Amino acid sequence: MPDNAAEVTAAGIARLAGVGRAAVSNWRRRHADFPKPVGGTETSPSFALEDVERWLRVQGKLAEVPLRERVWQQVAGHPGGAVTALTHVGCALLLVRDRPSGWLELTAVSDERMAQRLPTALEEVLTLRFGVPRAVATPPVGALAPSVPLLRAGAELAAETGARQAFEFLLGRHLDANPRQYTLTPPGPAALMAALAAAKGSSGTVLDPASGTGTLLRAVEKPTALYAEETDPDLAALTALRLALDADADIRVQAGDSLRADAFPRLAADVVLCHPPFNERNWGHDELAYDPRWEYGFPARTESELAWVQHALARLRPGGTAVLLMPPAAASRRSGRRIRADLLRRGALRAVVALPAGAAPPYGVPLHLWVLRKPGAGVPASQELLVIDTAATAATAAAEQAGAGRDKLDWQAVHTAVLDAWQPFDRHGTLPGQPGVSRSVPVIALLDDDVDLAPARHLPPPATGGGAAELAEVRDRLTSVLRRTGELTPSPPRPAPGEAARYPGVTVGELARSGALELRAGGAGTGTARVLTEQDVMAGQAPSGSLPDSPGEEPVLVRSGDVVVPVLGGGSVARVVDEATAGAALGRNLQLLRPDPAALDPWFLAGFLRGTANNRRASSYASTATRLDVRRLQLPRLPLAEQQRYGERFRALAEFEEALRLAGRLGERLVQGLYDGLTDGTVQA
Repeated sequence: MPDNAAEVTAAGIARLAGVGRAAVSNWRRRHADFPKPVGGTETSPSFALEDVERWLRVQGKLAEVPLRERVWQQVAGHPGGAVTALTHVGCALLLVRDRPSGWLELTAVSDERMAQRLPTALEEVLTLRFGVPRAVATPPVGALAPSVPLLRAGAELAAETGARQAFEFLLGRHLDANPRQYTLTPPGPAALMAALAAAKGSSGTVLDPASGTGTLLRAVEKPTALYAEETDPDLAALTALRLALDADADIRVQAGDSLRADAFPRLAADVVLCHPPFNERNWGHDELAYDPRWEYGFPARTESELAWVQHALARLRPGGTAVLLMPPAAASRRSGRRIRADLLRRGALRAVVALPAGAAPPYGVPLHLWVLRKPGAGVPASQELLVIDTAATAATAAAEQAGAGRDKLDWQAVHTAVLDAWQPFDRHGTLPGQPGVSRSVPVIALLDDDVDLAPARHLPPPATGGGAAELAEVRDRLTSVLRRTGELTPSPPRPAPGEAARYPGVTVGELARSGALELRAGGAGTGTARVLTEQDVMAGQAPSGSLPDSPGEEPVLVRSGDVVVPVLGGGSVARVVDEATAGAALGRNLQLLRPDPAALDPWFLAGFLRGTANNRRASSYASTATRLDVRRLQLPRLPLAEQQRYGERFRALAEFEEALRLAGRLGERLVQGLYDGLTDGTVQA
C-alpha cells in the first residue's frame, strides 16, 4: 500500500456499506480475508480505503452505496487531512464548472501526469476568480499527487449533482463532523440579516469581516461583489471556494484579523453583515487605542462587540447598512453606554431586534440583531430607534407545533414579523407600536444614565393571553377538564383477597424470540417529517423531533398499537401509539415493542412495563445515567382474554393521566394570565 493512501475507520466502512458498526465488527471476526488495520489504535483501527472498497465490492456490499458517500470517505481519509482534501476538491470543482473542456483534457492522462499539469490550470482559474493576493493558494504538484483519485471522483459527483451541490455536501459533512471547531450561523438568522440589509433594493458590494464559513454572504441575493475576511487561513480558503461555486459575483476573501490587520482598509461597502466572536478580551484593545475607526468612542476591553460595530460602520459608504448578530448584554452593559449613546445621537443605530432563544449559538441566549446605517451628507439622521421582540412570535409558533426548539423555530413567522416592522420604519422613520412586538422609541427617551436598548424594556406589554375574554375561555376549558378528570378518577383500590396472585412470568426477550412481539430500536434514517422523541413519549405530546441524516438506513415507522419505551433516565414510562401518532419515525433512545395482537394486548403490555419494581430489575446504572434493558422486563403469562381485562384498566389509567396533564397546563396558563392581567391592568381586581 502506498504511504499516502487514504484510510477509513470502522464507522466509515459502515457508512460505505450502509450498515451499522456492529456489522463491520462481525465481518472482521467472520471473514479471514477482511482487510487488516493499517493505522489508528487498537480500539479504533483504520483501514486502507482502497482495500476496503475492493473487499466490499467482491462481497457484493458496495453496489448500492451512493457516490457521494464514497467521495466523502476519500475526503475523510485523505493523508493530508480533510481540510486539505476539501481545498483540493473545491479548486478542482471550480475548474470543472468554469472550464469543463479543459478539465476533460486534463483527466484524459495518467494520475501522475494529471498531478503535474493541474497546478498551471488551477493557477489560471484561481487568479481569474479571486485576484491576487487571495486566500486560496495553488496546490503544488507534490500536494496534489495523493488527491488525484479524489479529484476524479469529485468531478464525477459534480456531473451527478452539480459542482456547487457537490462541494456543499462535502463541506457540510466536514462541519457536522467537527461541531466544536466552528461557530456556525444558522440559515434562518442569516436570511433575515440579508433581508434587513437589502430592504431598500440591490445589495451591491457586501462585506463580512468575520466570515466563518460564509453563510451570511451566501444568504445575499444578487450581490455585485462579496468581500470576506477570516482569521483561520484554512477556513478562509474553504469559504472563498464555497462563495465562488455559489455566486457569480466578484469574490475577494483574505485570511486575517479584521480588527488588528484589516485586509480591506479602503473599502466602502453597500452592506456589512457580521456575526462577530462574542466576549473576546484579546481583540486588540491595547494596540488599537488610537485607531481612526473608533469614531463613536474607544471600546472598553470587555466591549469587543462594540469594536466590531464601529469597524462595520467604518467600512460602509454613507447611507450603507450594517446588520450584526450581537449578544444581548451589548445592549445594556454600563461599560458600553457612552458608545451606544453616541450611536443613537448621530442616527447610526436604527433598530435592535431581539431574536428568540435557540436562533443561533449560544443557543440558550436570545441574541439581538443591530441594524445600523452610516451617517453622511444626504443621509437623514433618525430621531427614533426601532425595537422589536420576536419572543411572542416564536412562542405562538411553538404553541402551534408542540416541542419547538432551536431546530423547530418558525423562521418564516419571525422573518415576517421583523420585516413588517422594519420596512415601514425604514421608509418613514417612525412606527406605531404593537404591544409586546415592536415600537419606535424617541432617541431622547433612551439617553438616560443606562442607555439600555434591550427591546423588552421599551415595549408595552401585550394584552394578557388575549385579554379577559380568552382567560374566561381558558377557565371554562379547565372547568370542563377538571369535571372530566373527576369522572376518570379510578375507584378506590381494593386489596386483593389473601396473598397477591403469583403468575408464571416471561421476559420481553423471551416473547421476542417466540415471535409474540417484535423489538426495534430508533434513531436512524433520513427524509422523515415527523419523529417521535423520548421527550414526546414522556410528555404525552405529538411527534416533534428530527433524525440525523443516515444514508442507507431506513427509519423505523411506528404503527397504531405499538408500545414505545424510553431506555434512558430510569423512569417508568410506556406509551401505546395511537392513530394520530402512527406513521412517525422512532427517535433516539427509544425502543419499540410491536405485539402480535393474537398473542399480546398492547395496553396489558404497556401497563406491566410501567411497574416500578419491573423497571428496577431491568435497569443498569452508570455514574451519571440509568439505562433500561427492555429485554429483561417481565410480564405475567395470562390468556388473551385476561390480558384484555387488565388492558382496559390500564387504558383508563392512561386517559386519567392525560386529563391530569391537560388540567395542569390549563391551570398554569390561567394562573399566570390572571397574575399578568391584574398587574398590567387588563383584568379588574
